[in-house]
Amino acid sequence: MSGGSFFGFNVAVRGLFTAQRNLSVIAHNLNNVNTPGFSRQQAIQTAATPYYTTDGTGMVGAGSEVIAVKRIRDEYLDSKYWSENILKGEYSAKSELLAEMEVRFGEPSDSGFSVIFNDFFASLQELSKDSGNEAVRSVVRQKGITFTDYLNNIAVQLEKMQEDVNIRVRAVVDEINSLAEQIGKLNQQIYTAELGNNIANDLRDRRTLLVDRLSELINIDVYEVEMGKLPDGRPNKHFVITISGKPLVDHFTVSKLTVEKRTTKLNEEDIDGLYDVRWEDRNDLVIKSGKLKGYLDIRDGKQGQNGSPNYTGIPHYIQMLDRFARTFAMAFNEGYIDVNGDGVIDPQEDGTGHADGFGANGSTGVRFFTFLDDTREPVDSATFMDGAATVDEIVKRYENIRARNITVSKDVNDNCNTIATSDTDGEIGNIRVLNAILDMRHNSQMFSDGAPEDFMKSLISTMGIDSQQAVLYAKNQEAILHQVDNARQSVAGVSIDEELANMVRFQHAYNAAAKLIVTIGEIYEMLLNSV
Repeated sequence: MSGGSFFGFNVAVRGLFTAQRNLSVIAHNLNNVNTPGFSRQQAIQTAATPYYTTDGTGMVGAGSEVIAVKRIRDEYLDSKYWSENILKGEYSAKSELLAEMEVRFGEPSDSGFSVIFNDFFASLQELSKDSGNEAVRSVVRQKGITFTDYLNNIAVQLEKMQEDVNIRVRAVVDEINSLAEQIGKLNQQIYTAELGNNIANDLRDRRTLLVDRLSELINIDVYEVEMGKLPDGRPNKHFVITISGKPLVDHFTVSKLTVEKRTTKLNEEDIDGLYDVRWEDRNDLVIKSGKLKGYLDIRDGKQGQNGSPNYTGIPHYIQMLDRFARTFAMAFNEGYIDVNGDGVIDPQEDGTGHADGFGANGSTGVRFFTFLDDTREPVDSATFMDGAATVDEIVKRYENIRARNITVSKDVNDNCNTIATSDTDGEIGNIRVLNAILDMRHNSQMFSDGAPEDFMKSLISTMGIDSQQAVLYAKNQEAILHQVDNARQSVAGVSIDEELANMVRFQHAYNAAAKLIVTIGEIYEMLLNSV
């Protein structure tokens, strides 16, 4: 009996192995149904190479075989997901940080600007009814301290927030470098594994998942570039990730990012030690989007600056608070109003202020608002003015006032009878100066946005609009990303129902192949016994 007599047996065994391999792939899919980033796999089954018959009557089928296990993935949807995830990362970061900033301003609430500012002027109004009452004067002093403490607290919190965002910037850079290193190592493993004409499906899934995370952090472009041919003739493909055209990951090579502290402030309002982000080889890094861009915009954004042009971030709001504190203090103390916004006080802009009046103790020339010195103690009026006599010299002194250091002067702190109400010494019932101060609350020429409350309402409204816009963009991107991910999962995701149906199908194929082996065995046994 020739070896060809067992040909049918070999075909049946091939069928058994093919069904078994398909069932193994199905088992792998089902085991990873909840594994993040896993792509379902499919055994590529084909007819085995047939044999020529020795008698020249044709070719005989050799059964089936599995020639590969394919990773089911749509590269276009992956690319689409990454491009949308970049924008989602940027606007999610901005919406989160702007919401934090809104909370710090405390509007609307019982401890917000409107309530505190209203209480301060309400106390001045009470003083106008009984200017000689020391208890009422004490309330004015306390309400003034509460008002300046509010500005101090907001400015300090914004500076602390800028420091926190700066730490997040460094953390994101570290995460980008870590992900890039992991992707570079996976590239090496994948390349080595696929030299033997295999497909490293699970390693490729792990790499895709890392790219998903990386795409949220910074603007990346992802390519698989063909770099010639391998010895066996297959294309030699390199996996490359670039940031604004420069490779972050080039096959096995990783170019890291780094942070370094600025030696020169980008904005006058910035705290010390903010990080610049660049390539480790010290070349400039162009950051167009992603979570890192969101953090940098909020940390550095100031209208008209190079760092984040036309974006209103923390420095912008600190600058506006400083402007409010400086302008309001100068108007309250001196009666000076810069109508044109050019920093120059014209003679007609010089009205009546606190320094022009007399207190209950006969004091005059006292500034109600000054600033905190380096030890966080209020300076007195004489120290604040430092001999300034002309309008220009006096205006120059107000450059020392910022939101973080404005305070009620030492003169008023030490003696509330220095609070000026009259324009003539010794006239307790004379409240002409106090009335001029009260009128400042509604002076629409004090700021380009109108009266003091209008300015602050405009500032807080701008922040609210920025926050709402960031939230809207973040939600839109979330919806787009969800849609793309659903499409991606419809291709790459594991369906339990589909896998179970395939399992039944290949189980029947396995049983049929096994039955065929048994049947052929019985035939051979009968034949041998007969012989």
